[in-house]
Amino acid sequence: MEKMKPRIRSLDDLFTSGEIQSHSNKAASAVTQTADGIMFIPPQKIRTFPKHPFRLYDGERLDDLTESVKANGILIPAIVRKIEADEKGFEYEMLAGHNRQNAAVIAGLEVIPCIVKENITDEEAWIYVVETNVMQRSFTDMLPSEKAAVLALQYSKMFSQGKRNDIINELKQLESPDYIRKNSTCGNHFHKLKNRDKIGSEYSLTGRSVANYIRVNSLIAPLKTRLDNFEITLVASVELSYLSAEAQQYIENVLMKNDFKLDCEKASALRNCENKLTEDGVYEILSGERLRKTRAETPSPIKIKYRVYSKYFAPNTKTSEIERVIDEALALYFKKAEDETSA
Repeated sequence: MEKMKPRIRSLDDLFTSGEIQSHSNKAASAVTQTADGIMFIPPQKIRTFPKHPFRLYDGERLDDLTESVKANGILIPAIVRKIEADEKGFEYEMLAGHNRQNAAVIAGLEVIPCIVKENITDEEAWIYVVETNVMQRSFTDMLPSEKAAVLALQYSKMFSQGKRNDIINELKQLESPDYIRKNSTCGNHFHKLKNRDKIGSEYSLTGRSVANYIRVNSLIAPLKTRLDNFEITLVASVELSYLSAEAQQYIENVLMKNDFKLDCEKASALRNCENKLTEDGVYEILSGERLRKTRAETPSPIKIKYRVYSKYFAPNTKTSEIERVIDEALALYFKKAEDETSA
């Protein structure tokens, strides 16, 4: 019986037979090139994009992808950029195709098909990295930290809308196998970056939501993972994002050693102690010890009944005036008590 092929769930899962497959399955230690301009590069010569913000396949999904690579080869070439050879032997940097590269290594492929971008800026490289992921997956299906990375990068001054539009058009063309034979390029137009409200409208988010995601993009990686795993809420994460990386690491250290819950109240308390946080101080807050002390030292709120204060104020007296008089009266009362004690 013919072996059933694994499910296809995104561009990274697409594969085909033909010229690309035959090249991919060949043993090779050097870079080769087809007449179409597709380069076949050993995956060991391609390094991961620095600070790649998207979670890669693992488990069953990576297994499915690997089986597809073994059976069919790779349909859509990865996109890489040429770099100066480094001390580890890397000559290229992956922009789009991290999962395909990992699956190819596991499957034993000696080379993978790539479109090589030369002399592109860091801005253009980031656009390839971000937009390929947005195109392959619904924005709503992304993890919170991934959404944060997308929005923060699009909001940053580094992104020009013109270049982004050109690269998006190129990536859409790549979805068609015919594009492989066309070898088209993208232009270099510049437009003013959208503000956060316009960016939000693109993803059905309010400007406030965009601002929150941009804030949490400054969290250290372990705290982003906790956000993605629903151990910390987005609101609590926003509070933590105002802390220094050192203070955030204190928090992670305490959470790793203890089974503490980090809710919004504790996150707010941590932020309020921003310039005085130590790991011991973080422990006091996350354990609830400091919050219990604060509550014990704070008088319980009371509500003065109308019949008590109404005999001293006219019916139309403003609340602010009543509060002012009561405050002054209490100050006089306690001063008199203090004077009598010291007499």
